[in-house]
Amino acid sequence: MANSHYSTNSSYLTHLHHESSPSSTSELEIEESSAKLEFSEDELTLMIRMFNLVGERWSLIAGRIPGRTAEEIEKYWTSRCSSNGC
Repeated sequence: MANSHYSTNSSYLTHLHHESSPSSTSELEIEESSAKLEFSEDELTLMIRMFNLVGERWSLIAGRIPGRTAEEIEKYWTSRCSSNGC
């Protein structure tokens, strides 16, 4: 009976491991989103100027930077500028 209990736990743990391990698709999405967070010097300058004018109104800032979304602007700002002071 001890062997069947061990077998069930082993299967359960294996199942949990596969559920919790990240898929290659998720890793690829993270790499792509990191690459998108590269901003040119002009974009960064405009972002800083706009932030000083309108604050955390990310959609307004994104509207002034072609091809950028509010989410990208906010992610970049919170990950790099809020702690460093850009």
